[in-house]
Amino acid sequence: MRLARVMLALWASSLVAACSSMLPHGQAHTDRPWGSYEQARQAYVSIEPGRTTFAELRAAGLDPTAIPNVKLLSYSDLLRRLVPPTADIRLDPGIRECLNAQRECEGFEVVENHVTQQRVGNFLMDFLDFRRETHTTGWNFDMVVLVARGRVVYKTWSGEPTVSRDSSTRNPLGPLQGFGASGLGRF
Repeated sequence: MRLARVMLALWASSLVAACSSMLPHGQAHTDRPWGSYEQARQAYVSIEPGRTTFAELRAAGLDPTAIPNVKLLSYSDLLRRLVPPTADIRLDPGIRECLNAQRECEGFEVVENHVTQQRVGNFLMDFLDFRRETHTTGWNFDMVVLVARGRVVYKTWSGEPTVSRDSSTRNPLGPLQGFGASGLGRF
């Protein structure tokens, strides 16, 4: 009978220890008009400086006042972000046109993120804070568009088509690891 209880306890603890579905997971994403990095990139490619109008941007779903997570850029934002501090660097003609238009120039930045974090590994080791492993996946895309006098004059982009990161934290003392100074301050 005693052997049966020991076997049952070992079986139950190994079941709980191996159950990674009990580990926390989370998502961080922005509401976006695009479902993938490639869709965001294609929207960027479809914009032609000097030809695409502001009305065409809106019709294509790039209305800075209607889509979420758009930062409207002021004249000073444009100067700070796009004009180098040294005069020996030549500015893109579109940036110069926008700066010359001053109040008739609008700039906006669309930032799209879709990132998922999944804790992986042994539930018991994670729960007791001995070892925590996290796998992060997703993509992000950032686009800046300048419109002067109703027409796109400049565009630029950056992004990560594939985000894949692993992180691991190991605490040899488990739940007692952070007890040190913070734990002594309680007494």
